[in-house]
Amino acid sequence: MPAEPAAIPATAAKECQVNGIRMLDTSHGSLAVRDTGPGGFPVLMIHGNSSSGAIFRNQMSGALGRKFRLVAVDLPGHGDSANALVPERSYRMEGYAEAMTEALGLLGIERAGVFGWSLGGHIGLEMISRYEGLAGLMITGTPPVNGGTVGEGFVPSPHMALAGKETCTPEEIESYARHTCGEPFEPFLRDVVARTDGRARRLMFEAFVAGTGDDQEAIVARSRVPLAVVNGADEPFVNLAHVRRLPYANLWEGRSIEIAGSGHAPFWDAPSAFDPIFERFFSGLAPEREGEGKSAAA
Repeated sequence: MPAEPAAIPATAAKECQVNGIRMLDTSHGSLAVRDTGPGGFPVLMIHGNSSSGAIFRNQMSGALGRKFRLVAVDLPGHGDSANALVPERSYRMEGYAEAMTEALGLLGIERAGVFGWSLGGHIGLEMISRYEGLAGLMITGTPPVNGGTVGEGFVPSPHMALAGKETCTPEEIESYARHTCGEPFEPFLRDVVARTDGRARRLMFEAFVAGTGDDQEAIVARSRVPLAVVNGADEPFVNLAHVRRLPYANLWEGRSIEIAGSGHAPFWDAPSAFDPIFERFFSGLAPEREGEGKSAAA
């Protein structure tokens, strides 16, 4: 097996503002941060493959963004973040988890909830062993799997093949954006796919199928971190039967929640149904003094 890429020492907490987005220097490269802070219980929002934190616009600009401190960090090689300094180190679920943990530390956030969508959910699962302040995790469009069950966790689809493809045609980019996010379609969804460093898709997918990360089935079976599992009932990529039959050590409300009429991104295609679930889960994690959100800190 090839040696693990060497870690680079964390940088100082240097940052700047570009078009209202904070640029945070990390050992993985410069990361773009959208932040509704400073008040409210912090929730890290982790986007999916070939997307960006802009996908959480509805939540960040709405009632959730007023109640919680929502922090959306673009992954290395995605959105407004720079490409990874060392692609082989960063472009894998473990590397992304380390980058998100480092970003929280540089932002001074010692305790937070995490919401992860698709790839972001897998990253959130990897963070359980890396971020000591993890108060709870919600995953959407994310089947917990290990190296031997990747095929069981996903539904075969032509669009899934694009998830690991380094170079995509304009038609493939358009198709991927439309099928991962659903309606309403907006041009920026296509633009963030086109912007993504193609190496991020290829290297992440290669590491994923090789089983280099943590055994995610074992994580959910033993971790006492509160875990909410929320999916669209019409999920096109995830085998929901696999998600339902897994044993969980601390599954929120004792069940996997499925939102009727929603696909891979319920926070985008069904926010009126998704947002109350999000609020209920993360409100339960917030300390009492933060439970009233930003109004209490004003």
